[in-house]
Amino acid sequence: MSDAAKVALAQIDLVVGDIAGNTAKIIEYAERARDRDAADLIVFPELSVCGYPPEDLLFHAGLRLDVEDAVRQIRDQVLGIAILIGFPEYDDDHIYNACAVLRDGRILAHYRKRLLPNYAVFDEERYFNAGKDAAVFTLNGIRIGLNICEDVWSPDPIAASRSAGAEVVVAINGSPFEKRSHEKREAVVQQRIAEVGIPVVYVNHVGGQDELVFDGGSFIMDADGQITYRAAMFEESMDTIVLDGGARGVVPVAASIIEPASRVAMVYRALVTGTRDYVTNHGFPGVIVGLSGGIDSALVVAIACDAIGADRVRAVQMPFRYTSTMSQEDSSKQAETFGIQYDVIPIEPMYDAAIAQLQPVLGDTEPDATEENIQARCRGLLLMALSNKTGRMLLTTGNKSEMAVGYATLYGDMAGGFAPIKDCSKSLVYELARYRNTLGEAIPERVITRPPSAELRPDQKDTDSLPDYDVLDPILEAFIEQDLSVAEITARGFDRSVVIRVLEMVKRNEYKRRQAPPGVRISSRAFGRDWRYPITSGYKFP
Repeated sequence: MSDAAKVALAQIDLVVGDIAGNTAKIIEYAERARDRDAADLIVFPELSVCGYPPEDLLFHAGLRLDVEDAVRQIRDQVLGIAILIGFPEYDDDHIYNACAVLRDGRILAHYRKRLLPNYAVFDEERYFNAGKDAAVFTLNGIRIGLNICEDVWSPDPIAASRSAGAEVVVAINGSPFEKRSHEKREAVVQQRIAEVGIPVVYVNHVGGQDELVFDGGSFIMDADGQITYRAAMFEESMDTIVLDGGARGVVPVAASIIEPASRVAMVYRALVTGTRDYVTNHGFPGVIVGLSGGIDSALVVAIACDAIGADRVRAVQMPFRYTSTMSQEDSSKQAETFGIQYDVIPIEPMYDAAIAQLQPVLGDTEPDATEENIQARCRGLLLMALSNKTGRMLLTTGNKSEMAVGYATLYGDMAGGFAPIKDCSKSLVYELARYRNTLGEAIPERVITRPPSAELRPDQKDTDSLPDYDVLDPILEAFIEQDLSVAEITARGFDRSVVIRVLEMVKRNEYKRRQAPPGVRISSRAFGRDWRYPITSGYKFP
């Protein structure tokens, strides 16, 4: 008779720093896995006790005490099931990214993460010391090895588990979403399996944490590198799978395999998830959006409604003499479609008062960007006043293309607490708008098809100040996400003078980006955690 173990995979949303809340959730899921599913083991994601990534909270003495108390509580309170949790482990002056298997008041296994990522959004070498040893424990006759996230991206840790006798490896993860991230993870695990010839159980976080979104997508691969189970993406879940041990080694019994959605659908769900968790975890009763009639604000309204419900979204149209009738009609139509609260506050009186106050100082100068920025700042003042008075958070509507080249006004349209589409190029914004309309009417078709304009002067178009987005966006991606040189970008078919102009705009506007609100990261390099260019720079693009 073969050995077998029922394993519950807890793909759940945990909040950084909420030790008590996370602990209660871990205990709740563990007891449910034991009582409802008769599971032998429940697996939680990386650093599940404190949430991921805890950043400099790790240095706080109070966090250490709370984590140690939580681990003891989980160990002693939950009986009759083994529990695999992740937590920061403090040992003298060292901190480890650790995990442990607890059962009936005992520690069955203990493991410290061996490989510490220190690239892109990861700063683990700032906080943790690396572990050195493999950890393997026995469950119902099956030898299970432990890995943590980055460990599976290199051959040595999983090979050490195999050498220590592991017949299957369980890897707990805090792997954030970016475009095609699930494909990369599965390809890497498949490569590891080809090297060691044993199955891998991969459990990931789900939910938003500041700029990061964790997409879940937990999965199991058998010893041949074939998927036998995949969880839903962007959803909490707890599925129970069976590991069947026998003469042929450990075989994961086939379970549900949920196919990933399209790229644009997953990006949209990431934006919704990130916005939902940011608003909810900060305790805001709702959000406010300046709804201009343009595509960016229209998409943000759709994301907000899908994230927290239309009843918690309030939109404000703030027309000026240059605001087209079309923009006002389309804003009103979208607000009516979603059934959201909608206000119209003209800014002409505020603008005229500001110009009148400045006239004695500035004199009769020719209008320029100064007057355009005053319009944007009048709108920002009104939106922030509504935010302060109602307690709702203001969502900023700028996209990555605008943030890159500085096509935005500090203390104007950049004002706000969170920027859902901050990491989406203008081209991607159009894709997302079209995708959202396939799910039901959301954004008026005219908003998608007409040329984009800030409407800060008569007949203004974005292309008055910028290259066409089908030129601008590929140049920005090549520079920001791929670090290509001017020569390499030009070799892709772009005019050299245009490339240099765009890159100079990016360099010149770093000071604006440092003052921008956080936003959802969906690319391999977003403005935020993984973009650290100097504000003051004498570098010249050759």
